[in-house]
Amino acid sequence: MQKRNFIRTAAVTALAASLGLAWAQDATFKIGLLLPLTGPFASTGKQLESAARLYIAQNGDTVGGKKVQLIVKDDTGVADVSKRLAQELVVNDKVNVLAGFGLTPLAMASATIATQSKTPMVVMAAATSSITEASPYIVRSSFTVPQVVTILADWAIKNDIRKVVTLVTDYAPGVDSETWFNQRFVAQGGVVIESLRVPLRSPDFAPFLQKVRDAKPDALFTFVPAGVGTALMKQFAERGMDKAGIRVIAEGSVTDDDILDGMGDVALGVVTAHHYSAAHNSALNKRFVEAFGKANSGLRPNFMAVGAYDGMRVIYEAAKATQGGTGDALLQAMKGQSFESPRGPVSIDPQTRDVVHNIYVRKVEKVGGQLWNTEVQTFTAVKDPAKAGK
Repeated sequence: MQKRNFIRTAAVTALAASLGLAWAQDATFKIGLLLPLTGPFASTGKQLESAARLYIAQNGDTVGGKKVQLIVKDDTGVADVSKRLAQELVVNDKVNVLAGFGLTPLAMASATIATQSKTPMVVMAAATSSITEASPYIVRSSFTVPQVVTILADWAIKNDIRKVVTLVTDYAPGVDSETWFNQRFVAQGGVVIESLRVPLRSPDFAPFLQKVRDAKPDALFTFVPAGVGTALMKQFAERGMDKAGIRVIAEGSVTDDDILDGMGDVALGVVTAHHYSAAHNSALNKRFVEAFGKANSGLRPNFMAVGAYDGMRVIYEAAKATQGGTGDALLQAMKGQSFESPRGPVSIDPQTRDVVHNIYVRKVEKVGGQLWNTEVQTFTAVKDPAKAGK
């Protein structure tokens, strides 16, 4: 009898423990954040993580009646690692949502995991247009390259730039930049003298910049990943190209906010197009820049940070609407959101699941002794032209 009672008591205790674990899991809303925190793109990961943590600090760690758990994993900027970690987050950690994705190859590698597990996946940084087509569970809070470079091509033609050489990093966003800029520029009478591509890892810009100098274009159009612009502009200056009358027009990653002030005067006058500048003149952005700097030893937030900050907002609002839900319900609650961001007005297109926002033409200027991307022209509610009609 005693043995039977012991077994019954043990069974009840085990059941209570398992139910307690289930209740504990049910009371948690888990966000799996995949970032390159080491390796050549670590600055991207730092901006993304810092902004995600800032959003939680400002908006609380409870949403939809559940405790928010942010699970951060370092994918080292390698696609196979990102895919493996995404699978572990879904299978072992049972996350409600995957997020982050600092580079296009990382997002593309993880897309099948999101589809198979029906886990919403918020892309906060990667910008190749086709990413959202890789899985019906992907929602993007960053931007798309075609949104930006087509605006810049229009600006170039209107500002007497007729001949360009393009120089891009040889991976999907770079190819997107080259394709969409060239197409728009040529359609309006511009001439692309030559299109150059440099390796993604360990790039040496010197031989490519020499080709640019020899071609004597009105301007160099360029795209490089976040954090690489300093090396490009340094080598541009070393060859005296700024004094040779060759202008620089670029996708906004080149004059990335968190590295811009360290570039020196060679960056003055560089014209870019992008969806965010730390100099954006709104009360909301001023508070964001101040809070981000205070939390990160004075670091400026860049476009990666605003993509993560807004991505967390999309996740939180969807979690509120679904009481900490999962799968299709959570995904549906992300579609069609519309809100004011530090970058300006933002919405998530319910059909394409892509971000719609303002694109700004900016010029690097010195203000208060520091370099800033000063906005000079605004194009409102820009959709991805690659998905026109979708």
